[in-house]
This record gives sequence, C-alpha cells and structure tokens, in this order.
Amino acid sequence: MVDIDTPPRYSRIPDPLVGALRELARSRRLLVALDFDGTLAPEVDDPAQARALPEAREAVLRLLRMPRTRVALVSGRSLASLTAVADLPDTVLLVGSHGIELRLDAEPAVSLDTTELRQVDVLSTVLGEVADAVDQVWLEPKPAGFALHTRLATEHNSRVAHLVARSEASAEIEDLTIREGKNVLEFSVRSTTKGEAVEHLRRYTEADAVFYAGDDVTDEDAFAALGADDVGLKSGEGATLANYRLPGPTEVARALTLLADLREGDVHEQ
Repeated sequence: MVDIDTPPRYSRIPDPLVGALRELARSRRLLVALDFDGTLAPEVDDPAQARALPEAREAVLRLLRMPRTRVALVSGRSLASLTAVADLPDTVLLVGSHGIELRLDAEPAVSLDTTELRQVDVLSTVLGEVADAVDQVWLEPKPAGFALHTRLATEHNSRVAHLVARSEASAEIEDLTIREGKNVLEFSVRSTTKGEAVEHLRRYTEADAVFYAGDDVTDEDAFAALGADDVGLKSGEGATLANYRLPGPTEVARALTLLADLREGDVHEQ
C-alpha cells in the first residue's frame, strides 16, 4: 500500500481523472474492462509477440484479488490469441472477436450455423486472394470471419488491399460486418460490438460501475455504452467518446495502478 495523496508516479495523471478514479474505487461492485493491444500492451508488428506492460499486468493481478471486483479483457483478437498473449489467470473474463467469443467463468463456445459456415468459406477464398496478391498483407482466421492485417505493408499497398477486400467481400456476402482498426480490416459474418460486450459484462457481473479503457475506433462502441457513474479512458490519439484520455499504455498502466491502490483501501472499508 502506498500513500495515495501525493504519490510521485501519478504526477502525470490529470487531476480530473484522479478524482474520477477515486470515486470509481468506492463502487461496491466494480467491473474493470480493458482492451489489450494499444491499451495494456504497446503496438508491435507481430501480434503474437504483444505483451502487457509489467506495471499494467501487476495492477490487473491486484484488482483480480480484490473482493467485488471483476476484470475483463475486451478485444478484437480471437479468444485463443487473446488467451495466449494476455497470460492471466482464469478468473479474468475474456471477450474475443468483438463479442462473438466469450469466456465467462466457463468453457468458451461459438457455434456457427450452416449458412454462416458457408459464408466464412467464401470469405476465406476472397480475402485469401487479396492477401496473396499484395505484399506484406496477411490474413488472420477468426471464428466468424477474418482480419486482414496491413501493418507491414506500404501505405499504397494497404490502401489497395482495403479497397479491394471491401469491394470483393461485400459483393459476395450481404450484411457483412466490416470494422476498420489500426492497420487492420476485420470481416465478420456476425454483427457484435464491444459496446454490446460491455453491456453483457455489466449484467453478468452485476457491476454498479464500469471502468473501460481502449485505444481503437472499435472501442468507441464500448465508450458509448458507459453511463454517468462509469469512467471511459482513451489510450492515445483520435476522436473519442471517452471522458478521459492518456497518451498510451505506459500512462494507462499508471492509472490502473492508482485505481488498484484506491480500490485496495476502499474495499476493506465497505
């Protein structure tokens, strides 16, 4: 436990956010929901090599040990990928593929119907041809679709890959869900959002308040789902609905550490 009134390591956290976290820590049942890439972990060229910053991971582990406090990771990654890079205890709730995959204190399960399975096969063919045709573009399989990664491609090749993939995939499949993220274009035969995931997590955990942190455009749906007693934290640049912002994962880790310090004191008094 540290002195939470004047801790030097929190000096770069804006005072309004410190105050909001102080109020949030007093919630009887708290849900801490976090995006992974760009929020807990710095962005890397190879997604399989991403890891949460040590300070962020330690803060998450501390929150997990507290009563009436649940922690969830909410990611666009597949559940298998998220589990591998997060390397956290099973008590962490996991949401993969923007809400299509859930691991909520039980074995995860995703069941696609015959039509959806056929559409995934079509997507595999169409998007695979795009990835094969453009240098440094690759395809990541997901339970209900694919992610077209262009992080290593030139700006021109990335733009071409996105345009062709959108056009070809939309021509083959009606009502296809397409999400644009940082250097990635995601295609899914099911439509879910991180906002729907947060609402589901809120009900599941019976949380009185929610803290959500994310960095990507897909996290805006989650920020939109937050209420007056919740706190939304944007990691990095870009337009956002979040009511607070920090420069990146290093600062987010500090904020999580502060939340853990504040929560650690309050839960023992409740």
